[in-house]
Amino acid sequence: MNSNKLKAAMALYGDTGNSLASALSLSPQRFSSKLNEKNGAEFTQREIQIMAERYALDATAVFDIFFNKKVS
Repeated sequence: MNSNKLKAAMALYGDTGNSLASALSLSPQRFSSKLNEKNGAEFTQREIQIMAERYALDATAVFDIFFNKKVS
C-alpha cells in the first residue's frame, strides 16, 4: 500500500485520520494500524470501496494506492 498517496487524497478532501476512521467505522487506532500496515493489518474491500467513492478514485488510483507496493 502507498500510504503517502492515500494521505494526499485525504488532504485534498480535507480529511484527517480521525474523520476517515469515523467514516469507515474504525477506531482511530485501528485505522492507523491499517494505514501503516502494522501487524499485517489491511483495509477490507468494503473500506477500500468507501474510500474510492469518498475521494472519487478511479480504478488506476485505487490500484496505485492499495495494491502497489511502495518503492522507496
